[in-house]
Amino acid sequence: KDHPGTKFLHKENFDRGKALFVTVDNISSAELTDINYPFIMTTGRVLYQYHSMTMSGRVEELNKKVPDSYIEINTATADRLELDDKDKVKVTSRRGSVITTVKSTDIIPEDILFMPFHFSDAAVNYLTNPEVDPIAKIPELKVASVKVEKVE
Repeated sequence: KDHPGTKFLHKENFDRGKALFVTVDNISSAELTDINYPFIMTTGRVLYQYHSMTMSGRVEELNKKVPDSYIEINTATADRLELDDKDKVKVTSRRGSVITTVKSTDIIPEDILFMPFHFSDAAVNYLTNPEVDPIAKIPELKVASVKVEKVE
């Protein structure tokens, strides 16, 4: 109760001498791309929103930074699909579709797409695979095979 805390946990060395590195086997996603769903889409957070935006969605300054849903597409992939920034697209997986806006970038690799999960108007988690991890038993909410079509 009165412990002052530990200033350095491992300043000079580790208790066992050296750090222990453990290898893990790579397990591919349960869902792979094919001719109908040629892109891997990953989902995640953005700095300016939190979960489903029930709190952060009420903050005007945060909404100015990231007001709407979007999908990040590598510039070369967007060019190949004849998509420009701010184009509306339909993103479809084996489980459904959402409509969102294109944001082209060179930050992500070709044929990999990223979509934030915060926006209810484009509820991207419905597109992800419900297959569970064999060890942790959590759903594969971070990846899905998708196709992207321009909405006219």
